[in-house]
Amino acid sequence: MARYLLLRLLDAIPTVFLVLLLVFIAMRILPGDPAIAALGDMATAEQLQLFREKMGLNAPLWMQFFSFVWGVLTLNMGTSMMSNQSVVGLVLYNLPYTIELTLVAMVMGVAAGVPLGVLAATHRNKLPDSGVRLFSLIGYAVPDFYLGALLLIVFALNLHWFPINGGGEGFVDRMYHVFLPALTLALVKAAFIGRLTRTSLLEVLSKDYIRTARAKGAKENRVIYRHGLRNALLPLTTGMGLSLLATLSGSVAIELVFNRPGIGKLLIGAIAERDYAVIQGGVVVFAMFVVVINLLMDLLYIVVDPRIRVNS
Repeated sequence: MARYLLLRLLDAIPTVFLVLLLVFIAMRILPGDPAIAALGDMATAEQLQLFREKMGLNAPLWMQFFSFVWGVLTLNMGTSMMSNQSVVGLVLYNLPYTIELTLVAMVMGVAAGVPLGVLAATHRNKLPDSGVRLFSLIGYAVPDFYLGALLLIVFALNLHWFPINGGGEGFVDRMYHVFLPALTLALVKAAFIGRLTRTSLLEVLSKDYIRTARAKGAKENRVIYRHGLRNALLPLTTGMGLSLLATLSGSVAIELVFNRPGIGKLLIGAIAERDYAVIQGGVVVFAMFVVVINLLMDLLYIVVDPRIRVNS
């Protein structure tokens, strides 16, 4: 198992380096001049030159790249071209809101999706199964930002049950503010996880050892949850990892719809203002999330699949 963990950690190093390289290249091929975007069209040539020297834009590309990598490693990614605030400070302020939204939505989605999938699998081709499949179809079809706008209009603007915007202060207030945005993402995630749970569990329930357990007189709940669902966890774990990444990307639109702080809203605002330093920092954070989540999924396989522990 230790060898497996070491290999996964070593695999993450070139992945991180490649991610940083792609982010650096993407920022350099964007149209427009960062100096003109920051100072405006009326800036003089001398002012533009001073700005480029201050931001290190006149240095050779290879020096800019290694300076960028070193800044990421030392948590010094420069300052915002518009607000003159530290990029790391802006990220650290907004990051907890995005993590909070993503985790709450994922917990709610799994808590609803897995039981729905089990219900559908155990009532195959019956009314509960049809209902879950219809729910999954709607969940796939409705965009999360559209669903968020509907929930906002109904429960915040009309019924006044939830706040319209903001992130809240204090644990209770923050959970109150995050519930409706998280519910929006959770409904979409529950549709995906429910369908995945149904498919995976149906495949497991058709195995010979399930029929053997039933023939021995095992209780149906024990057969489904102890033998069935437990062995259906491996493909379900993979799907949850993909769903977590999708939830993270979906949080960008939801933060805009509900006007709550977060990395997504910070990134969209920076793109609108052409604040290249903040754009670069926000993209790096999202990219690192993808790398970390993939690494955590690999490590979670050790817990879910005993064969990995035996063979590694």
